[in-house]
Amino acid sequence: MQTVNDQTVLAFPGERTVITIGAYDGVHLGHQAVISHVRQRALELGARSAVVTFDRHPASVVRPESAPLLLTGPEQKMELLEATGVDAVVVVPFNADQARESPESFVQRVLVECLATKVVVVGEDFHFGRHRDGNVNLLRKLGAEHDFEVEPLGLLPRVDGVDEPVSSTAIRRALAGGDVTRANEMLGHTFEARGLVVTGDQRGRLLGFPTANVEVSNSISLPADGVYAGWYERASGESHACAINLGRRPTFYEHADSSLLEAHLLDFEGDLYGERARVRFTHFLRSERKFDGIESLKEQLDLDISHARGLLSN
Repeated sequence: MQTVNDQTVLAFPGERTVITIGAYDGVHLGHQAVISHVRQRALELGARSAVVTFDRHPASVVRPESAPLLLTGPEQKMELLEATGVDAVVVVPFNADQARESPESFVQRVLVECLATKVVVVGEDFHFGRHRDGNVNLLRKLGAEHDFEVEPLGLLPRVDGVDEPVSSTAIRRALAGGDVTRANEMLGHTFEARGLVVTGDQRGRLLGFPTANVEVSNSISLPADGVYAGWYERASGESHACAINLGRRPTFYEHADSSLLEAHLLDFEGDLYGERARVRFTHFLRSERKFDGIESLKEQLDLDISHARGLLSN
């Protein structure tokens, strides 16, 4: 996959492209369906396929007070986009100047001069450019001027048992309720939090359940506080089953400022400090609660680890 950071040069000299445009946060099943359609149309037309996206969520610039938390950081998003098989991802820097760019200028600069676009595939409710002035009708008008077609797609697909179309908003809602199973079904891959393993208060080690404290960016949409089963992947690619505690540890702290992600790796001994970690959430085990004392907490942790082991062994 080619990553295009400079939109002032032609990405594929002498070739046309079929493209889609969007934030693509999460690269979920709906996104994957759109990209699959883009790739198929490119194959039919003998063209290249491309995704035009942004280096940050546009809402973080135009309405930061209500911008959504992200399902994927920039690194993971690019990895997921590459896995779709698309020929190129065009990463447009989104800042205050970009927010002021007119739809006409954006089309000329990115779709025409950088990508020599043949077909644009977007949702029926697609908006772009300054004040979201651009829409499918304007794209069609500009397409007639610049020799490209516009193919609007209807609602993104539904997942069995989910009563709404797949969307990043629906996935965030599922995570907020601790329903990682539903979130993963809509994502089409396992929700993952990434971060550096940092030194904590080592209370888990004193309890007999050492944990890796993973510092996750506060821009990431984490699941609800609770205990989960999942997988911990080290920077080397080595993977371990784990029990995950995400929360404010009310047994020890009356008022914690924020939630902490701790992963207890099953059947593992070693030093993880300073490593980059990927923690994947596969099963919700229970909500976080305050225990009467250390012994009752340790008894519950034994049960949690046994439960996680049973689920992950299957």
